[in-house]
Amino acid sequence: MTQCRTFLGFDYGTRKIGIAIGQELTHTARPLTTLRTIKEKPDWETITKLISTWQPDALVVGLPLNMDGSEQEMTHAAKRFANQLRGRYHLAVFHADERLSTITAEQMIKESGNKAGKNRESIRTGMDAVAAQLILQTYFSENPR
Repeated sequence: MTQCRTFLGFDYGTRKIGIAIGQELTHTARPLTTLRTIKEKPDWETITKLISTWQPDALVVGLPLNMDGSEQEMTHAAKRFANQLRGRYHLAVFHADERLSTITAEQMIKESGNKAGKNRESIRTGMDAVAAQLILQTYFSENPR
C-alpha cells in the first residue's frame, strides 16, 4: 500500500515566504499562503500554526541558484531557513532547485488573467505562493516514488 505523505513547500525570501501544500501520491501541489517576514525574520508563529493545521510529513525549501547552478547569498539564507525548520519542527526537510520558479509563477498568474481585478501587490503576493507550488512540483518530479 502506497503511503500518501503531505508536504509543505517554501519559497523563502527576506521579505516574504510563499507556502504551498502538496501530497506525494499524486505529485500535486497548490498555493497555500504568503507570509510577510518580521524584520527579515520568518513569522514562526504562523508557520507553527500551519504545521499544526496541515501536519506535514516533510518540508521542501526552494534553493535559489544562479543559472549555472552555483550558489549565491540567497542560497545560503534559504539553507539556514531550512535548518531552522528542521530544528524547530523535527521534520525531514528537503531542497529543490527553484531557478525560474518566480518567473514561471508570474507567467502562470498572467495567463490565468486578472479576472478578480487584483492589484499589482496582491498579484506579487500570490506569486510567492505559486512559486512555492512550483518548488514542490519540482521536488516531486525529481523524486518519483
